[in-house]
Amino acid sequence: METSTRQALRLSFYFGAVFAVVGVVAPFWPVFLKARGLSAPEIGLLLSAGLWLRVLLNPLIAQWADRRGERRRPLLILSAAAMAGFLCFLFAEGFWGLMAVNLVASVAFSSIIPLGETVVLATVYRLGLDYGRLRIWGSLTFIATSFAGGPMLAAFGSWSVLWAILGLMAVVLGACALLPESRRGEKPAAGKTGAVWRLLRQPVFLLFLVAGGLGHASHAVLYGFATLHWRGVGYSDVVVGLLWAEGVAAEIVLFWLGNRLLRQFGAANLLVLGAGAGVIRWGAMGLSDALWLAFLTQSLHAFTFGAAHLGAMHFIARAAPQEMSATAQSLHGAVGAGIALGLVMALAGVLYDTYAAGAYFFMAGIALAGMAAALLLARRWNGEAMSLS
Repeated sequence: METSTRQALRLSFYFGAVFAVVGVVAPFWPVFLKARGLSAPEIGLLLSAGLWLRVLLNPLIAQWADRRGERRRPLLILSAAAMAGFLCFLFAEGFWGLMAVNLVASVAFSSIIPLGETVVLATVYRLGLDYGRLRIWGSLTFIATSFAGGPMLAAFGSWSVLWAILGLMAVVLGACALLPESRRGEKPAAGKTGAVWRLLRQPVFLLFLVAGGLGHASHAVLYGFATLHWRGVGYSDVVVGLLWAEGVAAEIVLFWLGNRLLRQFGAANLLVLGAGAGVIRWGAMGLSDALWLAFLTQSLHAFTFGAAHLGAMHFIARAAPQEMSATAQSLHGAVGAGIALGLVMALAGVLYDTYAAGAYFFMAGIALAGMAAALLLARRWNGEAMSLS
């Protein structure tokens, strides 16, 4: 007989496994691609192609899972496909060969995260668990693998990145196999393709996509150019590493307090809090390169990412019809981490090249627009599931 403790351990293990992979891929995958002979423009093209294909395919994959009315089997298929895609890097040659296998690995792996979130959230609400304290384990393993990756790379070379990913993907496959099925009594969404468009026509859901997308996109200069800028103004690599670690540590603290914050503010107001913190964070980073201010603003990652993510996950769990939960998760990811971040990231390169740290002022403006959308969402959403009829 399943217990809350057993399910909490399984969900924590899932988060830990998935974000351990992210902790290797995010900082070190470009290093591996460069070692395979790709130039910087080719690496950029390869990574951006994966991003845009994910925008197109992830919602379709999620809709397929919704139609099946199940989650665990699609997660196992996607995990196996991602592992196979990464395995093919052992044999792929040349730019187009690497591009092809990267697209398979990228689309499959990126689809695991939103689909897994639907399993986690369904179980959280069924058993009364604390989402934030489960998600913490993803942040902890991200820190662990990203920190371990540097010494691993120095000791064993660039191919160790691929072998580490393959080993961790085997752990992800096992973690997905241990996840509970998340039907929660919903009917499969077979034959409900039109419901996707009715979901997109819901003003409340559109406000959510805009608020979440703008808040996420406002991180573009940070994600793309913070390390380059910090090193350029004289911070050592140790200090730069500490700054990134502080941001993740701050989100861990927020996730630990997640249920308390959710009760106090509600899901929509957490999005307001995240975007408002973004206005302050990016504005301050544009004003000065002082080290004390860099450490102060990195602590705001607890809100600009942590609070916004927590609010978004609970909004989807409460507002999206259960038979459309995976599709809603995927649309949120496609807009925030795909379309919005992709467009602003392209703009961020031009802005940083022209204004250096002044580019953060533009990010503050984007966060302000996201805050306005989140305030409208908080006023218009009644806290209940949307009706698509």
